[in-house]
Amino acid sequence: MKKLLPSNLICRVSAIRAVRLLVIVVALGHSATLLAAQTLEGKAIRITDGDSFTLLLGDHAQSEVRLAEVDAPERGQPYSNESRAALRAMIDGKYVRVEVQNIDRYGRVVGRVYVDDLDVSAEMVESGNAWAYRRYLSDRRLLELEQTAQRERRGLWSTTEARATPPWEWRKDTQSMSTNRQSNCAIKGNINRRGERIYHVPGSRYYSQTRINTAAGERWFCSEAEARSAGWRAPR
Repeated sequence: MKKLLPSNLICRVSAIRAVRLLVIVVALGHSATLLAAQTLEGKAIRITDGDSFTLLLGDHAQSEVRLAEVDAPERGQPYSNESRAALRAMIDGKYVRVEVQNIDRYGRVVGRVYVDDLDVSAEMVESGNAWAYRRYLSDRRLLELEQTAQRERRGLWSTTEARATPPWEWRKDTQSMSTNRQSNCAIKGNINRRGERIYHVPGSRYYSQTRINTAAGERWFCSEAEARSAGWRAPR
């Protein structure tokens, strides 16, 4: 015979569940509805960069959408304008379908986007306008498409500067540079494979693609004079 819970305890448990559900709905707001919907349909109206855009829904609400499983060059990064233009040509002003995967920390809908039967994430990678995003990758086919684009030197893979730094590394470097800029120490002291110590100032040819590994003896400098006195030289 089943043991019945006291009615006051049942009410208390139900109330807790209701409160939790309310908290989730309030926290996510419109996002809760989006997740429940699983698939969204609407018109792409604004292209932010090569992997995100604004979706106009049928009820005139708008949602920011992030292409799932790919990562495109950030603003200011080499090839960012070309990547954005490629996404614009593909979806801007068109009706798209978004198969929702989740909501990111910025409140954006993350999903695979389709224009008719065109898989936008796959097309961006195959055309060389975005990387397969390793950290959030579930569709391993994107890696194959990236390898093909790289082998055939499509899009960003056609230039040394554009292919040098994936967007996730660029964001990390930008954050680090931002921290160092607070103390005006934005000069990168790099040690190359031959052991040569070379510094790069902001805006110079190799600055954006140079990453600093302090564990390997590389460092930041506040001035060129400081870099030279420490044994680093300018690029030739």
